[in-house]
Amino acid sequence: MDFWLFAISMTSAVCFALGLVLTTFGLRTLPPLVGVTFSVPSAFLLFLVLSPFTVDPSGFDWRALAIFAAAGAVYPAVVSLLNFVSNRAIGPNLTGGLGNLTPVFAIGLAVVILGEVPSVLQWLGVAAICGGLVMLALDRARRFPTGSLLILALPLAGAFFRGLVQPVIKIGLGFWPSAFAAALVAYGVSSLVVWAVRIGSRQRLPEGAGAGIAWFALLGVANGMALLLLYIALERGEVVEVAPLVATYPLITIALNRVIHGDRSMGLGGIVGSVLSVAGVIAVLLG
Repeated sequence: MDFWLFAISMTSAVCFALGLVLTTFGLRTLPPLVGVTFSVPSAFLLFLVLSPFTVDPSGFDWRALAIFAAAGAVYPAVVSLLNFVSNRAIGPNLTGGLGNLTPVFAIGLAVVILGEVPSVLQWLGVAAICGGLVMLALDRARRFPTGSLLILALPLAGAFFRGLVQPVIKIGLGFWPSAFAAALVAYGVSSLVVWAVRIGSRQRLPEGAGAGIAWFALLGVANGMALLLLYIALERGEVVEVAPLVATYPLITIALNRVIHGDRSMGLGGIVGSVLSVAGVIAVLLG
């Protein structure tokens, strides 16, 4: 595998993990729907400021624009909101662990839509990564009563939408090979979506929300960089290579959660799941 493809994909995973861990701070003062109306536009404004230096309009294609916009209506808007609600309910570790069965959806759709066929070793690696992440999730789920496990549908839905978007964006990049343009359009549309939902729900900004706004703006930049790097990786490589690597962000989430929040609650199942996921990454790289 191309070293830079690996480095970009793993840096994207780090940014996704950082955004997930920082969400906890923002949710202390802002509800999820209000928070997402600051996190998504903050990344859009960053990309908009950088666009004169990063987006080449000479490659513009209407088909790509339509694809980027359609993807943006779902991701990051819907996925961010699902993650924020899930994070508040079950915490960043379990949200990250369950939420990243993304490669199953991404690679399955890439096979059908793009004709990308992983090698046997890559399939084994993906299975190991997903199996390890499920073990991590189950290790975290032991602390939750059975009745509350319905909330696990939220990160699973987020995983599906993230997986759906990746091969779709790959198609758009074939018409207009500009990851910066894809991220700019996606975040622009997502900003409109989240604000429309907030206005429709009539949720107001609570008092003393300044710190929460700052945290959500910061994590918005982290999530924005994660998405941009994901799109750069998709522009450079195949979905079957990129998706499993970016999907390792729950492992990084656990490490960051330990450092930032002092969470040391991982059990034996979590340790085994971590080792299995790392072995899966190695298999994907060798494949």
